[in-house]
Amino acid sequence: LLQGLPSNGTLTAVMAFMVDEFYKPDAVMDFPKGGSGAMAAALARGVTKHAGCSVRTSTPVEEVVVEEGRAAGVRLKGGRLLRAKRAVVSNADLHNTFRMVPEGAHAGFDEERDALLAPAAPVYSDDDGPADGAGLPLCKSFMHLHLGVRADAMPPDLPPQWTVVNSWDVPIDAPGNVIVVSVPSILDPSLAPEGHHVIHAYTAGNEPYHIWERFEGVDTNKDAAYLALKEERAAPMWEAIRRRVPRVEEGVVVRQIGTPLTHARFLRRHRGNYGLALAAGGGFEFPKVTTPLPGLFRCGDSTTAGIGVPAVASSGAQCANALLSVWEQLKMNDKIKMPSSAGEPLLQRR
Repeated sequence: LLQGLPSNGTLTAVMAFMVDEFYKPDAVMDFPKGGSGAMAAALARGVTKHAGCSVRTSTPVEEVVVEEGRAAGVRLKGGRLLRAKRAVVSNADLHNTFRMVPEGAHAGFDEERDALLAPAAPVYSDDDGPADGAGLPLCKSFMHLHLGVRADAMPPDLPPQWTVVNSWDVPIDAPGNVIVVSVPSILDPSLAPEGHHVIHAYTAGNEPYHIWERFEGVDTNKDAAYLALKEERAAPMWEAIRRRVPRVEEGVVVRQIGTPLTHARFLRRHRGNYGLALAAGGGFEFPKVTTPLPGLFRCGDSTTAGIGVPAVASSGAQCANALLSVWEQLKMNDKIKMPSSAGEPLLQRR
């Protein structure tokens, strides 16, 4: 599974690159020091280091405000209006980006909404969509298991990451079939208190949302059926951990299970989706970073070039490119710090 799809639905160039990287002599996998929060903090510093720029967290956007046929700003939860000087850029998933623009605000945007959000045909082995669906299909979601474990319950030769494929006789995307387990505190001890480790196991984008749909709107902290289903669907992750940490339960001091509803709530993902399930060579293209609504742009995994850190970073660059004129881009090239062997910038404006 890569970018949410089996290999036969993934671009050949992507598969070739990944296989080449994985099997290079002395190949390693990178983990960010300080965890994923350090990556978010670094991105925030890239904004706040500029005068007059700020980053607001825990600030939900309720609506993209449209005035005179153009995106003019955003309205926050609570009613406050933030006006845009140049444009509004949405990094939300496709469904939530469309949700934030009121229907009727712009005819072209409504037309695109109706086309892209129409019911989708099945993509995965357990999909139940209409065979003649014409909308953009969604990837499945995830199950997560987060543990804090005493170090004395962990083998001394434990690797920082491993992957388990439970069966090659079922589709690779079958629920619970592929499990990835990470122990990042082996590489970065600051991620856990002294004498402890953190373990993160997750199903590799293979958890269907429809199993959880009946729990939308219920108090999931108290619903017995929901809590029981969490334990049931977490079982493959526990088993994947036990393969290398047989005594894991003896050392557990923190235990949290995340479901597709967790994804939907905390990541604000429609149906907890991982992104768009657009197979290579299929009849769909990823939505562009531009939209029919002037002043509204989009980036992230619901746009070209799709899912994954490199692809999403590329979409951000493409979005910035769409916002800038040629002359502004040339001016920005002067700021690229990529020294050549002669000590001169590789990109210079002539």
